[in-house]
Amino acid sequence: MNKDLLRMDNLSKEEILDILNLADQLKYERKHGIDHPLLKGKSLGMIFEKASTRTRVSFEVGMYQLGGHPLFLSSKDLQIGRGEPIQDTARVLSRYLDGIMIRTFSQKGIETLAECSSIPIINGLTDEEHPCQVLADLMTIREKKLILEGLKVAYIGDGNNMCNSLIGMHLSIANPIGYKPPQYYTDKGLELAKENNVSFIMTENPEDAVVDADVIITDVWASMGQEDEAKKRQIAFKGYQVNSDLMKLAKADAIVLHCLPAHREEEITEDVLEANSDVIFEEAENRLHAQKAVLVKLLS
Repeated sequence: MNKDLLRMDNLSKEEILDILNLADQLKYERKHGIDHPLLKGKSLGMIFEKASTRTRVSFEVGMYQLGGHPLFLSSKDLQIGRGEPIQDTARVLSRYLDGIMIRTFSQKGIETLAECSSIPIINGLTDEEHPCQVLADLMTIREKKLILEGLKVAYIGDGNNMCNSLIGMHLSIANPIGYKPPQYYTDKGLELAKENNVSFIMTENPEDAVVDADVIITDVWASMGQEDEAKKRQIAFKGYQVNSDLMKLAKADAIVLHCLPAHREEEITEDVLEANSDVIFEEAENRLHAQKAVLVKLLS
């Protein structure tokens, strides 16, 4: 594995499967009361420039369960929040910590942090990427479907960090005009589709995207930092709701995933969310197990 996890495409197919297998093992051990202090004596700095529920709690609890020490670092409390260059922060923290997880806005910023750090950097979320969430999604899909190979995944909604990080799978994406993934990801999708012999379809029609889908994934229409665009986006995304009519076009046993928090009756209806709530909240729990596997791989 690379020193860092910054983008989903940092991981090879074999590395993804290795992480998922370890996540399954750690989940089993946790459920059966088997301690696994694999990171005893290790410390993880957790830098937050964006608010968080699942990311903070899952990483913090995960480090405790692995025998390590998590340290919450708000950007408001660090000198980085007062103008200290990220390069200097990186070099100082590298001398104190064994790894850093950061949840922030800029992908470029996290990549600069990684370049200047001598310790592993984990992307807890940026505006462009959300690899830890997608690893949890893959873990959940494999639990529910027993396989990953050959499954059709449909993503409905904004061409955001979730959409970007899913690229490389057998994927069909439906986004409105003006809200498609950046060119880097569309090019990457075509490249990976050819390399991995999978399909990569982009459309503006949600109905076309979900036909015969095994898994449907959606996300909020306006992510953190886009609140001022909420009304504009509600107009643009009209028709991009995962509802019972859309579900009829997918396979009868299709599952729905959502990284949460969900805005009921916007990107997903209450009835569809509740019908899939067992899967969606298992997906949320799997953030803990998948991230513990990443921590073990990078910090041990």
